[in-house]
Amino acid sequence: MSRQPGEPAKIKAGNELREESDVIRELAALLDETRLSEIEIERDGLRIRVARNITVGAAMPATYQAAPAPAAAPTASADISKHPGMVPSPMVGTAYWASEPGAKPFIEVGSKVAAGQTLLIIEAMKTMNQIPSPRSGTIMQILVEDGQPVEFGEPLVIIE
Repeated sequence: MSRQPGEPAKIKAGNELREESDVIRELAALLDETRLSEIEIERDGLRIRVARNITVGAAMPATYQAAPAPAAAPTASADISKHPGMVPSPMVGTAYWASEPGAKPFIEVGSKVAAGQTLLIIEAMKTMNQIPSPRSGTIMQILVEDGQPVEFGEPLVIIE
């Protein structure tokens, strides 16, 4: 099936020929109906993919809101990474503040911790890894949100 330049492409659907713009509109409507994020069809060498851009945001329960940092606390990430009390992530994974949803967090801003006490849990490859405090002190800042993905070396907590 050949077409002239500027002529809309036709797609064979069943026994009828339809313009590609009509097919795209139908696929977009199908995305809405089925709540799919993308759909792709290919007919007679013509491939059409329709996708929607979805951003997923996780809501945190009010009990897990981080307390505001003290005014004197460092705010730039460069300053935080050089802070002597910064505890870095030892692995890539997902950080959790508590042992299970709804449980009391291991630490809070202003709480005292002992060396070896669990600060957070990082889930990596379906394994829950407790992150121990490297030293005793007071939690000055919690730098990650509950359920947030973290990278190796990313600042987690500041202990003074």
